[in-house]
Amino acid sequence: MTLGRRYGTDTVKIRDIALDSNLPEKFLELILLEMKNARIVESVRGAKGGYRLRRAPAEIMLSEIIRLVDGPLAPFGDADQLRSLIISDPDHRALYGVFLQVRDAAAKILESTSVADIVGTSSKPRKAASGKKKA
Repeated sequence: MTLGRRYGTDTVKIRDIALDSNLPEKFLELILLEMKNARIVESVRGAKGGYRLRRAPAEIMLSEIIRLVDGPLAPFGDADQLRSLIISDPDHRALYGVFLQVRDAAAKILESTSVADIVGTSSKPRKAASGKKKA
């Protein structure tokens, strides 16, 4: 989020990202290395070095980051695994079908939400949450 908010400015030192995000530097180093290898961020060496996004925040979807860092988008496994279970386990087919629907809904949201959307730099209007209002 820090890199998204600071896009278009100088690089950001890992120490500053850690302080802003309230995360340990060593943990961030691992994540940033993965993101660098995936060409989401770039690093600059030297006194004015640090990290910055390689693309605009609006071009980086949350699904890309989550898949990179955590793997499948939903806690129920990947879609192929769920489809296989639906076929191979008839006693639990309906349950796996629900898990697949949840996974697909999560993927749809994450694939259509960019870093810009969550840091407030997007010109794209956010859709209101559907559902009934609480009284």
